[in-house]
Amino acid sequence: MKIGYACINLSIDAPTSKSCILKNATEKRLRDLIETNLSGLENIIQYNIKKKIGLYRISSGLIPFASHPVNTIKWWDDYKPQLDIIARLIKESGMRVSMHPGQYTVLNSPKPEVVRNAIADLEYHCRILDALTDSKIHKIILHVGGVYGDKNSAVNRFVENYNSLSQCIRDRLVIENDEKSYSAHDVLHVSSLTGAPAVFDNLHNSINPSTYNEYSLIRKFAKTWKACDGIPKMHYSQQDSSKRPGAHSKTIMPDSFFKFTSGLEGLDMDIMLEVKDKNISAEKLIGLMRGDKEQMQREWAKYKYSVMEKSYSAYKEIGNAVAKCPSPSGELFIRINEILSLPEDAGQASNSLEHVWGYFKKAAGDGEREKFRGLLSSYRNEKTPLHLVKEFLRELSVKYDVSYIRDSYY
Repeated sequence: MKIGYACINLSIDAPTSKSCILKNATEKRLRDLIETNLSGLENIIQYNIKKKIGLYRISSGLIPFASHPVNTIKWWDDYKPQLDIIARLIKESGMRVSMHPGQYTVLNSPKPEVVRNAIADLEYHCRILDALTDSKIHKIILHVGGVYGDKNSAVNRFVENYNSLSQCIRDRLVIENDEKSYSAHDVLHVSSLTGAPAVFDNLHNSINPSTYNEYSLIRKFAKTWKACDGIPKMHYSQQDSSKRPGAHSKTIMPDSFFKFTSGLEGLDMDIMLEVKDKNISAEKLIGLMRGDKEQMQREWAKYKYSVMEKSYSAYKEIGNAVAKCPSPSGELFIRINEILSLPEDAGQASNSLEHVWGYFKKAAGDGEREKFRGLLSSYRNEKTPLHLVKEFLRELSVKYDVSYIRDSYY
């Protein structure tokens, strides 16, 4: 299983999608941008190799205005030496790369000009991947598109336009379920009509669900991949609870991730993370999967008071297991997930509140001490909800810059 992330690396300064407005797209400006973006891509690929990240999505903006008439540069020839360097890095490392055209690349639009533009954009994406690898396991992911008031007609248009694509594009094109128009069931149907492999997106499926069980769907999606397509690939993300349905979380919570992957039961999948902190979540999960002791201890530090809130005995049990790491991290996080699912217990929660308060009690003023004691007493007497006491402690963690608590999941 390869774990990867999309486009932006948050740990290094390596832009890969710098662009400009159309009126400023002179040949000189475009060449400067292409050179910057290719250098950024090379740096990211090298970074990924160092961090053992085997899956990466290349930005669609790598070549500015690539499918627009304003860009007449034969970049695949002019920048072949630099592309060849990146290609060698990808091949020698065994990295798998992909691309994902944006929302305006719609293959089943009823407007011919939209379809023409979509095909031109797909040709550009194909040309990028062909410049970097001749292996067809490196894919272009595309949503089916719109419904336009008649889903059957929209599906038929997609199939017709798909069949008109060049073999190069069809060899690389993969379709994905979305959160609004085409459910996983719909995408499996389109896949059966076209022969295109299908990528399963778990968050989209939670919003636009199919009648099948999630793991049953994943196995059905995996069967759409032929040997020449490589290991089946899926998109994994977690919902940001503070935002609209479909918004990706700031980071991947390992407890939920390992609970999810345990349900795959030996099915080999490459997993693209769609998450705000990009490579940071990828590195975290890869480290945990390798049984990296330091990574495990860092992650446990973020969970420990949330676990203590549910069960002090489990807190001690898991803490001892972490101290003996390396161990099967997935099993530990599945155990953490089980504990976090327990119902609220006022006695256990009060104990965790007291422990966290210990980080502030020396620095806190008399008013803050009085407020905490009042909130804690009110919580114990069932007059104040737990989240309000924790919110006060969060405010203190920011005020007194206690990163150990501020950056935890508590």
